[in-house]
Amino acid sequence: MEYLTNSVEGTKTAAKKIIIKLLKRPHPGALVLALAGELGAGKTTFVQGLAKAIGVKEKILSPTFVILKRYGVRPLGRDKGSPAEAGTPMNFYHLDCYRIQSAKDLAGLGFEEILKNKNNLVVIEWAERVANILPADTVWLNFQHKGGDERRIKLKM
Repeated sequence: MEYLTNSVEGTKTAAKKIIIKLLKRPHPGALVLALAGELGAGKTTFVQGLAKAIGVKEKILSPTFVILKRYGVRPLGRDKGSPAEAGTPMNFYHLDCYRIQSAKDLAGLGFEEILKNKNNLVVIEWAERVANILPADTVWLNFQHKGGDERRIKLKM
């Protein structure tokens, strides 16, 4: 599946469409989205749109220096197109592995336990750096900057 966007809002809208589809799919543990692509390809913008779609109220910035941020959300499920069931508590984890030297760097953050909880949504920027510890059912999104505001997002499930 592929999405082409030509604006910041277009990338955020694509994120909403994608997360609505993915949250409907069964998954044994956390739903993990692995984002790959060069600097400026739209990964953080995508995460901002995704977070808004699931009900995160805080401003989303890439956690480059803290590596991991957790947001607790309880989507109401009453809004048209809400991606989660009414009242379902979810934990949204946003990771940025740009500064990670090795997947072992995530061990102290309880990453293995985070991946086991099916109420967790885990979105990882620069995920290729920790690919060897991600679950087999990880959804990969490859971001390409095509020039100007144009982006290509390729989904691999």
